[in-house]
Amino acid sequence: MGIRTRRAHLHSKTHVAGFGIAGAIGFMALLALALVMSLGGVVSSWLEDLPDYSSTDSYLVAEPTRIYDSKGNEIAAYYLQARRSVDISSISEYVVQGTVDTEDKRFYTHNGVDPQGILRAVVGQVTGNDAGGGSTITQQLVRNTVLSDEQFEMSLKRKVREAFIAIQMEKTYTKEQILNMYLNTIYYGHGAYGIEAASTIYFNKHANELTLAEAATLVGLPNSPSYYDPTSNPEGCKNRRNVVLERMLEAGHITEEECRAAQAEEINLNLGTLVDSVGKYPYFTDYVKSLLLKDFDSDTVFQGGLKVYTTLDPDYQEAAQKAVTDRIDAAGNDSINSALVSIDNTNGYIKALVGGADYETQQFNLATQSARQAGSSFKTFALVAAIREGMNPNIMLNCGPTMTITPTWTVSNYGKHDYGTRSLASATAISSNTAYAQVAEAIGANAIIDTAHTMGLDATLQPYLTIALGAVAVSPLQMCEAYSTLPADGVHHDAVAITKIESRTGQVVYEHQDSNEQALERAVAEATIDVLKGVVTSGNTGYYVASNFTGNQPVAGKTGTSDDSENLWFCGFTPQLTTVVWCGNPNANVRVYYQGSVATTQNTVQPIWCNYMNAVLEGVAREEFPTGGGTPDYKPNTSWTFVGTNASANDETQQETEEETRSETTTTEPTTSTTTPTTPTTPTTPTTPSTGGETGGTSGGSGSADGTGGTGETGGTGGTGGGDSGTTTTPTTPTTPTTGA
Repeated sequence: MGIRTRRAHLHSKTHVAGFGIAGAIGFMALLALALVMSLGGVVSSWLEDLPDYSSTDSYLVAEPTRIYDSKGNEIAAYYLQARRSVDISSISEYVVQGTVDTEDKRFYTHNGVDPQGILRAVVGQVTGNDAGGGSTITQQLVRNTVLSDEQFEMSLKRKVREAFIAIQMEKTYTKEQILNMYLNTIYYGHGAYGIEAASTIYFNKHANELTLAEAATLVGLPNSPSYYDPTSNPEGCKNRRNVVLERMLEAGHITEEECRAAQAEEINLNLGTLVDSVGKYPYFTDYVKSLLLKDFDSDTVFQGGLKVYTTLDPDYQEAAQKAVTDRIDAAGNDSINSALVSIDNTNGYIKALVGGADYETQQFNLATQSARQAGSSFKTFALVAAIREGMNPNIMLNCGPTMTITPTWTVSNYGKHDYGTRSLASATAISSNTAYAQVAEAIGANAIIDTAHTMGLDATLQPYLTIALGAVAVSPLQMCEAYSTLPADGVHHDAVAITKIESRTGQVVYEHQDSNEQALERAVAEATIDVLKGVVTSGNTGYYVASNFTGNQPVAGKTGTSDDSENLWFCGFTPQLTTVVWCGNPNANVRVYYQGSVATTQNTVQPIWCNYMNAVLEGVAREEFPTGGGTPDYKPNTSWTFVGTNASANDETQQETEEETRSETTTTEPTTSTTTPTTPTTPTTPTTPSTGGETGGTSGGSGSADGTGGTGETGGTGGTGGGDSGTTTTPTTPTTPTTGA
């Protein structure tokens, strides 16, 4: 525990009234001798190792770092001491006058040391009268700043060093500057350093709003913050306040009437609190703190008085927290939690970030610190990679129920359902595992990894084909940053939380400069958006968003469910915002239940996404996704070879026939197996998975009259590291699906 901390905890007196008659007389004699001998002899030796007192920084004290949202509201402060520095113009004149009248009435005439004050203190000790301390305001400031490590030494050497620096300080600074620094430094009890902090803690108001009685109360505290504590000794505090008022009257700064009226008042406290390090939006401000600690040492972050301006929009954040909390509170399951990240597509600014439903019960930030299996939401990167490689989304793929992709990797659709032969775009909409496994085999895992990194996904990815089906752990923040590259027309922006940092003196020490780069060709980004718009339509995995998003904006996105419904994702975007929502058990990879049933994206992440986006985009003028980038450089469909698709499927005549006869179905987002193989190419077992079953679960009940299917059981795990356990069998008519959502 440091000397200042001990001082706060022990509520030590700020003032040392004196150190005995002999000490005082000795001090004066030595001081006189030092002046006569030009700091020669023993006194000169005491002054040889003085700390630097010439720099303004020497008189700076621990000042909290303050965090501001995008509208200028303070939302958190990081500090070791509760301190708020203000200019003297923002301090009540009663405080300024009362402090001088009580602490150092010759403050404006002495040169830093007051011999009369020392004699007065000696006489006071002899007579038993409270005549004040012998130290001037300047000496006290030196003791609390430059000589803070020596402030509890009761030695003549320390007093001489203190007096010498005080005299030098008076040559450098004006009286007003010294008094201002003193009032921002002194300890008032209850953890409050400085008059502004004390005003907030005791009276819940600013220092320039204090009444005469309130000002006198605070002026009296530094003499002995513990003894005069108004919360535990109101009578003692009142007596001390009245002494301050008498001294102000003697100095002519208040009238007799004002003095008596203030003395007649009781101590009327209105206890307040300073914004603490947790703040109103703790997950976001914790993330900001982690960023600061990467570039600044802890002393600067917690004591340096930085002002940090962030991207957080308080209205968006309130909507995000409400959306997450309301849905999780209704889950009927204490083990379930959620995270949300929302980014401005034009610049990468984080508009909202929720790392969990309740910070008090879980401080671990699920939005930034947690890495969970992405499931089918990762198929987007495989799709973009395929388009970059020249694969047209209208290419036809056999989406059969189970397929052997390599000798050691077999993949199944959800429930082992057969989707027939359909286009890659359509396979994306219903999230066919067997289709995407073939795509991965055709383009290679490295193409998918390169695309994910290019789009901004900052995660270590292994070159397994299973990556196409989401066998990779990522955070919601990483996914949001990468997905936002698409509606930005292929331009990648780093996810930004901090826009500017100022030093305690107002100097700009950091200002964000946009790091935008054309990560994807515009044509590729626009073609991908067209495919993902199909996901969020009636009959496909994003049907909840299609039905419940009320914003007057186009929308696109991708759902994701990892093995056995352990992780649920929805990564969706409009032209303005990209928002990613995750839901699951933060403490274990186990099946998630919502209101007693197996959770789906349709009853967890999609409703959270809709509730948030509906709130923040209400009344926002419609925009459209970017266009004009042209058409990607596609290879002929017949040039591609897929392990499970007959080449004839991509003959022009056959392709038209397949598209005309294909029917859509309402689908529940399939689960994706996430076991990673032990070698870079294939799992170690040829057909039997090491975790989970190869076949999926059963389909749901028959569809209802309104076209909504019954709830289907979650499919079992496919082959090791394999794909989704599929979706439902294509019905014979498009109106009555056979499985639920």
